[in-house]
Amino acid sequence: MSIEHIRVSQQAKEHLIQLKRKTGIKNWNVLCRWALCVSLAELGAPPSVATHTDSNVEMTWRVFGGRYADLYLAMLKERCLLDGLGTDDATLAQQFRLHLHRGIAYLAGNKKLRSIEDLVSMASH
Repeated sequence: MSIEHIRVSQQAKEHLIQLKRKTGIKNWNVLCRWALCVSLAELGAPPSVATHTDSNVEMTWRVFGGRYADLYLAMLKERCLLDGLGTDDATLAQQFRLHLHRGIAYLAGNKKLRSIEDLVSMASH
């Protein structure tokens, strides 16, 4: 599997810091899981843009996914198939990065998100 190490952009790091303050969630990996799921739930594919992974926020795939790492990978593969893409390692790595960054931006840009309760409420709709 090509998604072994995950690193986010400096802008995504700043968004994650903001989200940590708002939600009280202390771990990067938990916020990144939420972000991935938010992006995967969107109807359209994320735009293919170059993302500079220039921050010091880095984790392994196992830290990102925890005991549900295989489930997150299966969700990503399913989304790639729905978007008419392949599921080769390079495509999965690219789509993961795009979905992760889009999800972080969506969460950070949500003015209604002010607490962990708001995050949970988002998921139930």
